[in-house]
Amino acid sequence: MAEPPELLISDGEREQAVGRLREASGEGRLTLEELSDRVESAYNARTVGELTAVTADLPAGPSASPARAESGWVLAFMGAGDRRGRWRPWRRTRVVAVMGGSNLDLREAEIDGPEIEITAVALMGGIDVIVSNGVEVDLSGFAVMGANEGPGGSGPRHRGAPVVRVRAYSLMGGVNVKRNPASKLSGAQEAPQRG
Repeated sequence: MAEPPELLISDGEREQAVGRLREASGEGRLTLEELSDRVESAYNARTVGELTAVTADLPAGPSASPARAESGWVLAFMGAGDRRGRWRPWRRTRVVAVMGGSNLDLREAEIDGPEIEITAVALMGGIDVIVSNGVEVDLSGFAVMGANEGPGGSGPRHRGAPVVRVRAYSLMGGVNVKRNPASKLSGAQEAPQRG
């Protein structure tokens, strides 16, 4: 006897799965890259089986987790203040580099909620913010005797990926937001950076 065809899913079921993926990312279960990939798979799913596979390794609902501070600091005074790999940035992250440098790599970061705001202040120093392809970046601010630069073309934005808002203020320094598709920690190869 032939098996019945798999049931097709609705837009509401897709949105429910995407909501669960965002919660899982906020709980620290998924990195930004994993969230982006799974959200794309959820929106492309046509059947119950395809959609179930996207959340199969996650608990049914959000778990109780301790309250997390809304804002925090990354400081680099005549040195380095780097964050990379699997880490949890604050929703409002403030980065200050004074005669030093700071690198914030968000490609494997666990971001709570639909957006993150980074206030970057570079005084005779430099700050790099690295995001994955498909992540929307909103860059604003000003530079005096320095430069703030945003990412080039990103290709299509991944639905459900958080928005990264960077408020950049530079004095004889600079803030650079750039895109790289995958991190070295995940095993992907990056092209060498050219100055």
